[in-house]
Amino acid sequence: MTLPSLVTPLQPVMNLRERVEVALEAAIRSGEMPPGELFSAPALAARFNVSATPVREAMLNLEKLGFVEAVRNKGFRVTMVRDEDVENIVAVRRLLEPPVMRDLAGSIPADAYADLRARAQAIVEGAASGDLASYLEADRAFHEAVNSFSGNPRLTSLITHLRRETRMPGLAGMLATEELSKSAAEHHELLDLLEAGEGEDAERLMHRHIGHVIGWWAGRSENA
Repeated sequence: MTLPSLVTPLQPVMNLRERVEVALEAAIRSGEMPPGELFSAPALAARFNVSATPVREAMLNLEKLGFVEAVRNKGFRVTMVRDEDVENIVAVRRLLEPPVMRDLAGSIPADAYADLRARAQAIVEGAASGDLASYLEADRAFHEAVNSFSGNPRLTSLITHLRRETRMPGLAGMLATEELSKSAAEHHELLDLLEAGEGEDAERLMHRHIGHVIGWWAGRSENA
């Protein structure tokens, strides 16, 4: 069994189990821990320099998401990614997220943009550094913050959950690529459109942005 070399250092802002879970979730979502691979809790614990307990707790939570399955006396196997499942999640996200961007254009308070742009820049820096855990966490925080201005907590929570469920097994192979940089830069572009009140363009951009899941992140070319 080969451990993923890109499982990133733990961040100090969460409790131990949460920090392990964030790192493992990012590694699985991005394909650093590939589908079909078997990982033992003690081996991962050694990689993180922690006990096996928070690793097992994290893996049990990830099992609820369908990311891993327990293998008796051996550890946890990363589940396979079905194209149909990914496409269904993308279809639902495209029903929800682009219209929110259209409606938010021109309505987000001006004083909120400094924080949103800092969040967008964190995504750019995560992409540039090759730190996929930081990249994915910054991406989550950015979109959750933007969607929160919809004033609908249930909608924001649903979108956040769907984004968390989205597996992108080709993402780990996109480090230091033009495509990853372009995707990261789209967050600044989105803010430009929202601030300018360009709702239809913001809606189109979000539709295209979500499409990277079944395009670049799936190892497929895109027309735009």
